[in-house]
Amino acid sequence: MAGQGGSSAGGRGVVISDNWPGYSLDLFTYPQHYYGDLEYVLIPHGIIVDRTERLAKDIMQDIGDNDIVVLCVLKGGYKFCADLVEHIKNLSRNSERFISMKVDFVRLKSYHNDQSMQDMQIIGGDDLSKLTGKDIVGTGRTMKVLLNNIEKYKPKMIKVASLLVKRTSRPDGYRPDYYGFEIPDLFVVGYALDYNEHFRDLNHICVINDHGKAKYRV
Repeated sequence: MAGQGGSSAGGRGVVISDNWPGYSLDLFTYPQHYYGDLEYVLIPHGIIVDRTERLAKDIMQDIGDNDIVVLCVLKGGYKFCADLVEHIKNLSRNSERFISMKVDFVRLKSYHNDQSMQDMQIIGGDDLSKLTGKDIVGTGRTMKVLLNNIEKYKPKMIKVASLLVKRTSRPDGYRPDYYGFEIPDLFVVGYALDYNEHFRDLNHICVINDHGKAKYRV
């Protein structure tokens, strides 16, 4: 991200510092029905797209020439997954290395309003026993419960790609193999990340304000 003290490339992710002020909403277009519900733009859509393309390149370099199953975690992960898979396909078409991909979907219900719940439910997906001996690339925000279930079926390899990693004081914070951005511990919406099913149609990743939380609370 541009700006002094904004961020830096750390490891395999772009680090957005705690004092990063973000971008003014006035600099971008976004749906009018969210006017007054957001604090600022944390990551503009164009930067998300470019960073996702680089993640696809990293994955291609690491596991090219393999048949993989991409397991997308719905609903928040679908936009990132779709863009990541498309970038990998484009790279594969123009490379000597080829990745054959199948995509499946699961849903982890883990949030009530803006609070993460301890108990998570795995919903959907084909029979996970079909993953035995396969290379798995999982995409999504909440992975620990899912990984524990996948590992029972002894896949050949598991790699996790996530657009965002939150810095948190919790000792059990999970660090994926590939991630786009490391961000402060903020509740963010947009790019398919929702607050009670709202904001999925917002292309940028933004910080929701108190008015927005109250408006869409259930």
